[in-house]
Amino acid sequence: MTATHRPSRRTVLGAGGAAAVAAPFFGVGAAAAAEPVLASAQTVPDDGMHLVTLGTAAGPAIRGTRHGIASAVVVDGLHYLVDFGLGMPRQAAEAGLTGNKLRQAFVTHLHSDHISELTAYMLYNWDTPVQGVTSRVGIMGPGRARLPRGIRPVVSPPQTGMRDVIQNLMRANAYDINIRTTDEARIPLDELFEGVDIELPRRPRADPDRNPVPDMEPFTIYEDDRVLVKATLVEHLPVFPSFGFRFETEYGVITFSGDTAETPNMVRLSQDADLLVHEVVNMDYYRDQDFTEEFLHHLESSHTTPEGIGRIAAEAGVKKVVVSHMAGVFSDADLAGIADTYDGPYTLAADRQLFSV
Repeated sequence: MTATHRPSRRTVLGAGGAAAVAAPFFGVGAAAAAEPVLASAQTVPDDGMHLVTLGTAAGPAIRGTRHGIASAVVVDGLHYLVDFGLGMPRQAAEAGLTGNKLRQAFVTHLHSDHISELTAYMLYNWDTPVQGVTSRVGIMGPGRARLPRGIRPVVSPPQTGMRDVIQNLMRANAYDINIRTTDEARIPLDELFEGVDIELPRRPRADPDRNPVPDMEPFTIYEDDRVLVKATLVEHLPVFPSFGFRFETEYGVITFSGDTAETPNMVRLSQDADLLVHEVVNMDYYRDQDFTEEFLHHLESSHTTPEGIGRIAAEAGVKKVVVSHMAGVFSDADLAGIADTYDGPYTLAADRQLFSV
């Protein structure tokens, strides 16, 4: 489904130039390292295009101090959310990204570490008492798809899409929603948040077993007066569908990989992007641990190494790389492989870090 917030938008320049970025970058052409600037109501400008890496951790586990994967794109004071990992609602609040300035939200795929805070975000950003959402917002994500062959259903019904997810979360919180709607005169929550299934193009035909990630051009899923958002299928098997997103504005382009192995679709999606926000796995770390061969195969077949990130960025002509969703990555040294395949600047993102296009 393609969502349109308003019929008009500003002229999209696509490959707009990037200004100085408030973060330390490494690699050829990088500026001297500096302390990262953290997003807050005081530091996020009201104009221009900005990225906030709200949470940067990978997987459904609590490791260290990093929050679960979540990001925001801010355009002229309004923002768009990408994924809802652990701790995301508080991170958004600390960044000054209140619900009353949310335009639209996007989910890359339905793994739990990308949607676990959806309930908390909606309930804690509900109507005017909490500077929350007061007009309908779409949460766009994968639609229903049958399970890939070999996956045994243990929960019924086995298929859910983004629309189902939001409706089911509303049902799970029906008592609270019913009470507060009357007792506190709030707008009914289901009138504010709507799950939207992203419809796949008819061609090329994608199939969870035979052709889960066909070569394809990015396709438009959302447009308003500030931003044009495109999506593509990425390779995070056995999950299907799984998306990467591209945000185009008059200021420039920010691209998100979602969770993916190295794929030509990410090269197309990232063409001439000012910032590429890409996931990473450090296989050396996992090989040194006592993990099963099956788990190691899963990591290799559904995530991207530093060298793979570099190849994507180089082929796409990306200006800067921001590494997030870190699996087995603990320091800048773990990303050194990026410089083997990419001459541009890159950085290991911090939670709530601010980058400006």
